[in-house]
Amino acid sequence: MAYERADPVPGRDPLGEVRLLQPAIHLHAGALGRLRLTGMLNLEGLTIPRGELAVGNWGEGFVDRRHPHTYLHELIVSADDLLGTRDGSARLSLAAGKGFAPFGSDDPMVRPFLQYPVNHHLAQILERAVAIAAARLGPVTAEAGLFNGDEPERPEQWPRIGGRFGDSWSARLTGAAAPGLSFQASHAQVRSPEQRSGAGTDQSKWSLAGRWAGPIRRHAAYALLEWARTSEAEGFFVFHSFLAEGAWTTGRHRLRYRFERTERPEEERLSRFRTLRPHLENSILGTTRWTIHTAGYELAAMRRHGLAVSPLAEVALARIARVGGGLFDVAGVYGRRHVWSLALGVRVTAGVPMHRMGRYGAAEDWAGGAMGPHEGMPR
Repeated sequence: MAYERADPVPGRDPLGEVRLLQPAIHLHAGALGRLRLTGMLNLEGLTIPRGELAVGNWGEGFVDRRHPHTYLHELIVSADDLLGTRDGSARLSLAAGKGFAPFGSDDPMVRPFLQYPVNHHLAQILERAVAIAAARLGPVTAEAGLFNGDEPERPEQWPRIGGRFGDSWSARLTGAAAPGLSFQASHAQVRSPEQRSGAGTDQSKWSLAGRWAGPIRRHAAYALLEWARTSEAEGFFVFHSFLAEGAWTTGRHRLRYRFERTERPEEERLSRFRTLRPHLENSILGTTRWTIHTAGYELAAMRRHGLAVSPLAEVALARIARVGGGLFDVAGVYGRRHVWSLALGVRVTAGVPMHRMGRYGAAEDWAGGAMGPHEGMPR
């Protein structure tokens, strides 16, 4: 539960809202030593049907709001170590279902921050019907996946498998350089993500990221650096992102900070917070660059018998600049070129820690502490 306020929002006015955010139930099950079921039910379609007030966020028809995820956010069956001892120390796995394509960094839901970064749709590919092969040898894991290119249009929608599954692909290479330290490089070709019928423009995506989680003087710490690039319409539109974030936990207290500079498309709008769907290339009116500093604090007020309660606060300052030409007028929409936002809330979790979404089978061992909501905080 959180109160969020942004000043200004499109239309030049400040706006504050109270919402129940990220209500989710996750499930893990195993059988026969090699089969694993990973699932997550997400209820944001009920609690934020019009999206979460989130400065700079965009995607799936929302702008300056984060869209609700689909009800069945993740349901993956994986078969790990298929060859057993016949391939020596290597591990080969297959996974299929609905979830994340093997591309980019960890989903923001399993990172310390409440508010999502602007680059969510540049740095991850989620809620697709996927088939993934993964192989691990020593410190290196390679993944390759096929999926449908179309994004969801509403929370209850399923991926369009007939005619779309396999029209897009991605590959990711992850290496462990030291305990807690890993690097990933990934590439994806996504067919018509914002046009469900397949008639829209395609995307070519690249991602590089380095991630570390470990102790600093016996206190849990986390850091992520990532760069992402998405080109659309054969390079006619290109969007870049750089993000650096970290968290440090001492006792019951956690401090966190994120710097982000991300370019986003400015599309034809139907209202202050909604854009035209299905998206066509000629509905992009320009590109803006969002430079955002976000700082936060969280207190582990209670953690007993698997139940954790943590009040938190985050404040962010965003500066908006127009990139290149186009018709979009920043000052005309927002009234000025900087936006303040504030989030005050309480995070409640129960049960085992949330898994590191998007890594399945042989790649799942890199979970190694996703530094999620309560990772490293006292029990």
